[in-house]
Amino acid sequence: MIELRTFDDPRAHSDALAKAVGDALKASLAARGAASADATGQTAHATLAVSGGTSPKPFLQTLSREPLDWAHIDVTLVDDRWVPETDSASNAQLVRDTLLQNAGASAYFLPLVNTARPLEAHIAELNADPRRRLPDVAVLGMGEDGHTASIFADAPEWDFAISTPERFISVHPGAAPHARVSLSMSALKQIGQLYLFIAGQKKLDVLNAALAAPQKNAISTLAHAEGVKLDVYWCA
Repeated sequence: MIELRTFDDPRAHSDALAKAVGDALKASLAARGAASADATGQTAHATLAVSGGTSPKPFLQTLSREPLDWAHIDVTLVDDRWVPETDSASNAQLVRDTLLQNAGASAYFLPLVNTARPLEAHIAELNADPRRRLPDVAVLGMGEDGHTASIFADAPEWDFAISTPERFISVHPGAAPHARVSLSMSALKQIGQLYLFIAGQKKLDVLNAALAAPQKNAISTLAHAEGVKLDVYWCA
């Protein structure tokens, strides 16, 4: 199920999504009983996964100022490029420079990349790590080819990416630079609160085409999956 919210002003677009994500995180914390310790003496946390790129910067900066219980929010990424965090292509660097500022500086960050390890060994470690809970809330982006997360239709891992029950996958896009670490399609389908943050007529056209009939791209696969609800925030 798709719910589309449209905006004419980029600031209103970012502010509305920041408010919605903040409310979703508050609800997740309440559901997990963040106000009281669990049987192990640990306080419950909620997990937020965000996307990289240039479009989310204003949203991430706005969200960083939301008055949330950030000390009990774990932040991670939907996907990232297999580059050191010092590289300008790193989504982790973007998150540190935007979301993990202001009030958001109190959040605990779980990056996806460790280039000191071989890529496939690192993927196995991510899938075995008990700290890597399924996100409660995720904010997706979308490319003009219909990819979301780093699930690219032109990657040799396409069939595996949309079918594996594993949470984390490696992806080698055909046209885009850098190998990637990404949440799998199975993981995306299981996230309770999914948002899609996009702008421009071309991306809306890609989304509408993906909704009109199943296509070989990630956003169409996700949108046509049974039981998935996707809240779309689009700005002209």
